[in-house]
Amino acid sequence: MPQEDGNIVEMHGITKRFPGVLANENVTFCVRSGEIHALLGENGAGKSTLMNILSGLYKPDEGEIFVKGKRIQIGSPRHAIEAGIGMVHQHFRLVENFSVAENITLGMSTPRFLLDMAAIEDEVLALSKEYGLQLDPKAQIWQLSVGEQQRVEIVKMLYRRADVLILDEPTAVLTPQETRELFATLERMKETGRSIIFITHKLEEVMQVADRVTVLRAGRVAATADKTDVTSRQLASLMVGKEYSPTLPGKTALETAPVLTLSDVTAYGDRGTVALDGVSLEVKAGEILGIAGVAGNGQRELTEVITGLRKTTSGTISLLGQDITNRTPLEVINSGVSFVPEDRYGTGMAPNLSLVDNVILKSYRTRIMCKGPFINYDAARRQTQGLVEQFQVKCAGIYSRARLLSGGNAQKLLLGREISSDPKLLIAAYPTRGLDIGAAEAIRSILINQRNQGIAILLISEDLEELMRLSDRIAIMYEGKIMGTLDRDEWDIERIGLLMAGVRDVQHEEALT
Repeated sequence: MPQEDGNIVEMHGITKRFPGVLANENVTFCVRSGEIHALLGENGAGKSTLMNILSGLYKPDEGEIFVKGKRIQIGSPRHAIEAGIGMVHQHFRLVENFSVAENITLGMSTPRFLLDMAAIEDEVLALSKEYGLQLDPKAQIWQLSVGEQQRVEIVKMLYRRADVLILDEPTAVLTPQETRELFATLERMKETGRSIIFITHKLEEVMQVADRVTVLRAGRVAATADKTDVTSRQLASLMVGKEYSPTLPGKTALETAPVLTLSDVTAYGDRGTVALDGVSLEVKAGEILGIAGVAGNGQRELTEVITGLRKTTSGTISLLGQDITNRTPLEVINSGVSFVPEDRYGTGMAPNLSLVDNVILKSYRTRIMCKGPFINYDAARRQTQGLVEQFQVKCAGIYSRARLLSGGNAQKLLLGREISSDPKLLIAAYPTRGLDIGAAEAIRSILINQRNQGIAILLISEDLEELMRLSDRIAIMYEGKIMGTLDRDEWDIERIGLLMAGVRDVQHEEALT
């Protein structure tokens, strides 16, 4: 098949079938040398499958792949790397008990026998600083947050000097300033002839950085266009297959009183260093307090000390005036706290259990769910069916395994389960991470509705646009400290970005004195 001038990668007629699922159907996708090509689509649209084929994890049932004008068969990720193609996957390929530097060099053909780890660590540190991605080369993967692990994957591909770099949501862990720096780096890579496939759900990023856009819907190409020929709204409509108009429920003004109060809370992280350093904040009834910050600055530890998963070393945590400092997770749950963790499958749910069993996990101790020492499965079935219907969870049935749910449906079930316990406080950590535009809007609507019903919500997110849409106030964290808490009339993306980067808020300091 003749190659078009300027294309470094061409995928023609790609079809991939799984049992009962046609993931890709006759897809043609081409990437030019020296361009940034955005790949858009809802969850299940076939983006990951198509990129897994290009990166060597899957083999297509039909179709051809050409790289630099030569037809090739990519049989493994190693073959893809040898062809100059590297991918940062949504679900990370990391060894938890290895260090950052060890993961980055794992699988490389050179050096073959002796590793100079000190030199490698220096190279990794220099590379991470060059791209604005904070990393400790000596840290083990299990000690890192989800966002930090994503950074390791990005640096791993950069370390291998891929000619075609596939990035899946790379800006989720960056401040606005760091995002601009990354985009500038991508532009420099483009100038040297490298190509970037940029997978994102943030349409404003597509309009800012992409040269061309391909939209996948239901496994097929809905459109490929130059960025200058389309609008964000048109792209969103192409993704969902209908006219898209983003709307959220209106916010109801409520008389509020403090529900959660943290006073000078300090705690250590997994590495034995201070993760929370004198944190003080307050969340009121009927309020969403957003927590902004680059991943790894104490957000995970903040949720864990509130929910009883991590001990504090000083300070107090109170819920409606009741001291819950260092209480057990069960005691915290019984006091009225619900928690949607950032790792929805690893912490929030048991993926190999059914939807019914996952709903039981939170309420099996209650009288409604028990008949003496036994589970009342009729009650469990009714509650699960009710949650599935109320929150529009698309599933094969309530007895199907949770791991078969899409990310958006798993998140809706998890939120529904937590809300069903009538909490006083709901903690939601990165609730829309990795979700397509439709699923993300559904989750945001649920949060606003709960806020309007008087629930206090602590929302942690790396998406500043999301925080500014949903929050009543925003607190910014850096290295375990609250750098500032801003009301709506004080919001400015540059100001928030500086706080996220550790530049102290003079106005906040003066307010405390």
